[in-house]
Amino acid sequence: MYAFNYHRPDSLEAAIGLLRTCEDGLFLAGGQTLLQSLRQRLAQPSDLIDLGALPELSGIRREGDQLVIGAMTRHAEVAASDLVRQSIPALAALAAGIGDAQVRNMGTLGGSIANNDPAADYPAGVLGLGATVVTSERELAADEFFTGMFETALEPGELIREVRFPIPRRAGYVKFAQPASRYALVGVMVAESAAGVRVAVTGAGPCVFRVPAMEQALAQDFQPQALDGIEVPADELNDDLHASAEYRAHLVGVLARRAVKAALAGL
Repeated sequence: MYAFNYHRPDSLEAAIGLLRTCEDGLFLAGGQTLLQSLRQRLAQPSDLIDLGALPELSGIRREGDQLVIGAMTRHAEVAASDLVRQSIPALAALAAGIGDAQVRNMGTLGGSIANNDPAADYPAGVLGLGATVVTSERELAADEFFTGMFETALEPGELIREVRFPIPRRAGYVKFAQPASRYALVGVMVAESAAGVRVAVTGAGPCVFRVPAMEQALAQDFQPQALDGIEVPADELNDDLHASAEYRAHLVGVLARRAVKAALAGL
């Protein structure tokens, strides 16, 4: 690990101001990815700005037909929240399946989506539910937030404050987990709302993505069999020691059907 300056500001304004004055500063949320990168000397920031002392970035509340979750809210809090379980059971199930207990008690919603790991669960939840990412500067729709492998629309110095999830009529999330890490080899979120049906896939490609053909089929008939015959091309999917692109393409179809079943069952 390289040497760096450590800061723990007590206000959002102070955190943003610190980053602007640092030569090469980084925000620290849960640290589940960043700390490993530091240990392996894959990152060399001049300063780390710990967001752990900012209560305004944490918490879960309902505002009308939206569930609002602060960026520093831990996965375990989302999984255990009665409000989340009542409003969007699929989101609670997603959070409960992330990593292990240690990861869930440290990792945060904001840190997960800001990192945008290709195999992370939350990007599928945010994109599949059509959420809005609220930052220190603006509001970003999920469709424009995730831009590529480990890349988002966030600008330098921009900080995620909260995520606003529209409450769907029904939704389901199912993943096939890599046994050791619990990352998604493939994960699928299916959600039906007044705005239509959304199907988001994580783990299969370099970045979370939607499947329009499945969305159109489910809009006509929200049943697992509606997806029969719909395939995702393997051409641009991930191919590694854990699973081939062809296997991942097959899993997308299998898990999408299971996600529909979970949505119908209210899970």
